[in-house]
Amino acid sequence: MNKPHDKVGVLLVNLGTPDSSSTGDVRRYLREFLMDKRVVDYPLIPRWMLVNLIIAPFRAPKSAKEYRKLWQERGSPLKFYGEDVTALLQKELGDRYVVKLAMRYQNPSIQSVLKEMQDEMVSSIICIPLFPQYASATNGSVIDRVMEITRTWQVIPEIKFISQFPDHPLFIEAHAERAQKILETQEYDHFLFSYHGVPVSQIKKASYGDYCQTGSCCNKYGKRNQYCYRAQCFHTSRVLAKKLGIPEDKYTVSFQSRLGPVPWIRPYTDEVLQEFAKEGKKKILVFSPAFVADCLETTLEVGEEYKHQFLEAGGERWDLVESLNDHPLWIECLKDLVSQNNAIHTTSEEKIPKIKTSEPIDSSIDKQRL
Repeated sequence: MNKPHDKVGVLLVNLGTPDSSSTGDVRRYLREFLMDKRVVDYPLIPRWMLVNLIIAPFRAPKSAKEYRKLWQERGSPLKFYGEDVTALLQKELGDRYVVKLAMRYQNPSIQSVLKEMQDEMVSSIICIPLFPQYASATNGSVIDRVMEITRTWQVIPEIKFISQFPDHPLFIEAHAERAQKILETQEYDHFLFSYHGVPVSQIKKASYGDYCQTGSCCNKYGKRNQYCYRAQCFHTSRVLAKKLGIPEDKYTVSFQSRLGPVPWIRPYTDEVLQEFAKEGKKKILVFSPAFVADCLETTLEVGEEYKHQFLEAGGERWDLVESLNDHPLWIECLKDLVSQNNAIHTTSEEKIPKIKTSEPIDSSIDKQRL
């Protein structure tokens, strides 16, 4: 229980972005990102050689060109939307909270932001990795890094990790609102939910009792696969599709951003879109529910690169639903996640208001348990 004078730290952590779109900064970002053993889970020496001698030197110039397309006056959208969300959440939570944004890779670093919280003598910390579906390479890496830093402190405050929120009602509602504005003016043949990919090996390593086989096992979501990244993606898609009234045969779930020769979870987005046009699915609305802010993987990869490929294959329309960015319901979602994990918000006046909708949001784990 927090005392009246205590302050609670709220640490929001996103993946990260280069400090600028220059090739040097992009190379530094790639090296830090890909040297994370939870991202590229090779032994240290092969990982170091792959990243520093092959990927970073050759990929950095190409990636820098892409970042320059993305870059705005305020810099990287992933970062400045994160700053906006941090300020808005701080305003919502009030002075008894210290809300800070950190990046898993590059700046502001988790270590520097935790030092700021330590200096402000927070009594506890609520850490929210900004990845709705748990994966070892994202949420797991953030949690690992926070524990690695704080374990060296003489006084370690209570730390709570919100490791996933794939079906939080406000998270789903925010995406539905984004999509509904588009659906009011345009009709589509099919809907695509495209998520960032992970190697199959990471799914298998995290499986309870070898349950996860990256196949039809993801069609249900329960205790045995609640931390399976692929199963969570399918679950988010089912809940969001139900909220929007999209029939099961009208949407597809896929995965993007593969790296290296090893198998990644399927189906692959770039292969799926080729099939759409052949099957007569000419108008596609795409969601990217693994990302909470516009970034390289949404704006450029899904929004431009895949659109070009789809139109080249014979498609007619490819529209991307905007990321949550600074959507008011996204701020309310974060506020609710904080309040659920902290004792300060206990009065009825401070509770999150219920959303008035024509259809209730199914945010629970699928009723048919495994």
